Amino acid sequence: MTGIDRAMLLEQARLDRQAIPQFDPGIDIDEAYRVQTRLVEQRLAGGDRVIGMKMGFTSRAKMVQMGVSDMIWGRLTRDMQVDDGDRVDVSRFIHPRAEPEIAFLLRKPLAGRVTAIEALDAVAAVAPAIEIIDSRFRSFRFSLTDVVADNCSSAAFVIGPWAPPSIDLSNLGMIFSVDGRPSHCASSAALLGHPARSLVAAARLVESHGALGGELAAGSVVLAGAATAAVALVPGQDISLEVERLGMVSFSVGGGA
Repeated sequence: MTGIDRAMLLEQARLDRQAIPQFDPGIDIDEAYRVQTRLVEQRLAGGDRVIGMKMGFTSRAKMVQMGVSDMIWGRLTRDMQVDDGDRVDVSRFIHPRAEPEIAFLLRKPLAGRVTAIEALDAVAAVAPAIEIIDSRFRSFRFSLTDVVADNCSSAAFVIGPWAPPSIDLSNLGMIFSVDGRPSHCASSAALLGHPARSLVAAARLVESHGALGGELAAGSVVLAGAATAAVALVPGQDISLEVERLGMVSFSVGGGA
């Protein structure tokens, strides 16, 4: 199976909302990112546009679990963005789950090997965010190369109010709630010890893979990674995330046809 074939299968699975079997083994991580590129190009051909990137495996425990030594990343597109407080219909997805995140908005380009101070200097604002993930593979089971090819399970995201980048992000309390009741509590330190380290990794990875023009452009959104385990979405839920000093972001879950 060629990379184009894999990309077409993944995109059709998304459009049809029908999960597909895992790919046969045989491609390496570089080929998986090429499949991801072809996958996103299909969406761009339909009028969508890339507005940033998401980071994955930003937990050391998750890296060990998956047997990897580095983070993974996927593209964010405009059609994936949901307004804060809006309703999200689960019929858009196959088996959606939500994860609490912190989002960065860049004021200037960022690429290559930078320090945390340099990365934060490129930030215009930070915000609480929730990512909706939705693997196109059956039973939410996949290999490392599968998930990378599948745009790292990206499906949608919600961003809360933007706050000044001067806020200390090192140890902010995060409460992820379902129907007003806390489901998971965490600290922003769960993201590699500090969310800025995820941004540093994003700059390095985007340059090394030669994607997005080799840099994160000014105006890009970067999701720093999940701070807790994901919550499965079902109709009728109200999902919210409150981050100390940053505020709250939320959406409701619908279940229409």
